[in-house]
Amino acid sequence: MNAKRSADSSAAERIGGGRPKPSPKRPDDELDFAGHLRAWLENHRASLADSLGRLAKHPFGSLFTCLVMAVALSLPMGLALLLDNIERLGGSWQRAAQISLFLRMDVPPEGGARLQAEIQALPEVAEAELISREQALVEFQQLSGLGEALRELPDNPLPAVILVTPEEVDKDRLEQLRAQLAGLPGVELAQLDLVWVERLTAILKLGDRFVFGLSLLLIATLLLVIGNTIRLHIENRRTEIEVVKLVGGTDGYVRRPFLYMGALYGLGAGLLAWLLLAYGLAWLNEAVISLAGLYGSEFSLGGVPLEDGIYLVIGAVFLGYIGAWLAVARHLNELAPR
Repeated sequence: MNAKRSADSSAAERIGGGRPKPSPKRPDDELDFAGHLRAWLENHRASLADSLGRLAKHPFGSLFTCLVMAVALSLPMGLALLLDNIERLGGSWQRAAQISLFLRMDVPPEGGARLQAEIQALPEVAEAELISREQALVEFQQLSGLGEALRELPDNPLPAVILVTPEEVDKDRLEQLRAQLAGLPGVELAQLDLVWVERLTAILKLGDRFVFGLSLLLIATLLLVIGNTIRLHIENRRTEIEVVKLVGGTDGYVRRPFLYMGALYGLGAGLLAWLLLAYGLAWLNEAVISLAGLYGSEFSLGGVPLEDGIYLVIGAVFLGYIGAWLAVARHLNELAPR
């Protein structure tokens, strides 16, 4: 009987090309995949709802944790925004690196105006201001206090000057621009205070490095804060987690609610930091406008750009997630059932 079945099977294989026909895909496989997907989504939804519920049970503790994180987030970004606003102060930093072109005494006023227009057309130049010989003499009389003595001179000893404001402050490019302007016809001397440019560049670099170092320090602080907070949640649920692992719960299943909790802490901290920055800059802007008005300026602080605010919230969520992941990974081995 067995031999007959074997012969029938061999015949069937020969009819099918020497190999048995593959079994058709069962509809149950597709149903199993859909069921697993629904179960996975339901598990994530339940983890998120559980995390929200646990945070809502302790609103003041959750709020204070988010506030601590928000202060740590707002400090480096607030300093960066202040640096950006300072660079716009007084018509930008470029005015501190002006190139003074002293024209020859025989250059007529029309020649000075043509030279000014030629310099203004250069792509490296933001502004070119012509100070005539007469205007230079009047300003010198007012500033030096030697008005009576200068009036006794037979001729005006001061040349016309063109003040050139560069597009950007860079030592090498400024030196190239100064050399280019010094070769123009009618220019007697091109003077640039490179020492001040170097000081200005050093100040800006110092500010950038300070903000970068402070950002790294506060990011580490954020990770410690969120890690310690998640560790407390883990300790409060130690027995529950041990039971879950005892009945076969995976590390991913145990880790998931805490990751959502860290991300939610980050989301709350990011939104609070955005709010603190917006309010703080608006409050500080009132004093800045009053001070600028005393100097006849309309300078005011800019607010938090929308793009920067969105990046702040996304970064806060990411940091909260990373901090929670590190905390759970640190204690996961200790949660094995005994």
